[in-house]
Amino acid sequence: MKKPKVMVVYGTRPEAIKLAPLIKALKKDKRFETCVVSTGQHKEMLTQVNVMFGIEPDFDLSLMHKNQPLNRIMSRGLKGLDKLLERISPDVLVVQGDTTTAMSAAIAGFNRRVRVVHLEAGLRSGNMDSPFPEEANRRLITTVASLHLAPTASARENLLADGVNRNDIVITGNTVIDALHEAATWDVTFEDPVIGKVAASDKQIIVVTTHRRENIDSMEHIGRAISRLANSYPDIIFILPVHLNPIIRKSIAPQVAENNNVILTAPLPYDQFTRLLRRASIIITDSGGVQEEAPALGIPVILMRDNSERPEAIEAGTVRLVGSDEDVIVGEVEQLIENESEYKRMSEAINPYGDGRAAYRSVAAIADLSGVGTRVEQFTPAHNGPDPRKVDTVG
Repeated sequence: MKKPKVMVVYGTRPEAIKLAPLIKALKKDKRFETCVVSTGQHKEMLTQVNVMFGIEPDFDLSLMHKNQPLNRIMSRGLKGLDKLLERISPDVLVVQGDTTTAMSAAIAGFNRRVRVVHLEAGLRSGNMDSPFPEEANRRLITTVASLHLAPTASARENLLADGVNRNDIVITGNTVIDALHEAATWDVTFEDPVIGKVAASDKQIIVVTTHRRENIDSMEHIGRAISRLANSYPDIIFILPVHLNPIIRKSIAPQVAENNNVILTAPLPYDQFTRLLRRASIIITDSGGVQEEAPALGIPVILMRDNSERPEAIEAGTVRLVGSDEDVIVGEVEQLIENESEYKRMSEAINPYGDGRAAYRSVAAIADLSGVGTRVEQFTPAHNGPDPRKVDTVG
């Protein structure tokens, strides 16, 4: 019997992290012929992740150009991917999440009559402008996908509400937890000796990350909030891995320039970033992936967004949605620092996102779609995997 050809497409660091466990599982599975394509949408940050997980793309479209608008990324992606689809003729095309790369690949595959598999399907904020363009991207992918790999039961309900056939949905858990479990076994050395020294000390650390397009106009407010907190708590170290976006850098950096206990650094490689997260006591972020990783680590999250497509951790109590107002951010963080019982309540909340077996379930679902296997039991939060907090190998 001819092996089904599976093409996996990604272009950004978050996609690479979440697809790495699935790519490795597919590559090991002799039932499939697996091809990996990188569009290079986030070229600089992507290479690091590929090396860490041992992923070598078979094709690299190198789409990234400086200050490239979304329509340019999409049009160049469609053109490059269409040529590969014509050349390789895959049976299945796998995309992850809600990036412009994922949406372009899904449309290109659909137009070539290739069955599209959507990993991390069913996330919804209910607002097309927030996050932008991600909310529109994932809705478009849902429309053309043949198999929807939902990370949670809530995501499944969203898909059902959109009219997706229940037989086309599998709850897998989120592969970001699979990746986190693997990363917890790595020996890690911080390239920045200052961060390495702080991480090795007994000082309390708060990690801050911000990069959402919808928060661009609020960056100065966020920077001032961090500066006020740093002034109020001089013994706490605030570490900000600042996104490569020059607008973000220019908005944040001046606000915290006078704070000696605020460390600005370039975006950290995935291994160092997850190590830093494990060391943090509180995380202040607008990131989607960090919302999923932190509950697995038992770390309270202050989420600087007005809405979230990941309501599970908010409902569980480990993530608090606060928006980007300066005073609100300061007040919520102060409460966690000052109120021990509130901190304990958030840090001990249940992790709703995965048990480290999402890739296994995803491969089984793809095998079922391809006629070479059957599905396995779906994920429920009761299925707890190994705790990544218990592995701590730092070089």
